[in-house]
Amino acid sequence: MIPDELMEILVCPSCKGEVGEEDPELVCTRCGLRYPVRDGIPIMLIEEATKPE
Repeated sequence: MIPDELMEILVCPSCKGEVGEEDPELVCTRCGLRYPVRDGIPIMLIEEATKPE
């Protein structure tokens, strides 16, 4: 879904933690915020993220 080169540089804008793919979102491994991916483009905005369940 997201190219490996892009995944290597993406970090959570809130806590700077690593993010991992969990279709159809990117999930921060540190704080758990979930960022949407729309049309293959990660939306890395804190206001667009959803909190962990």
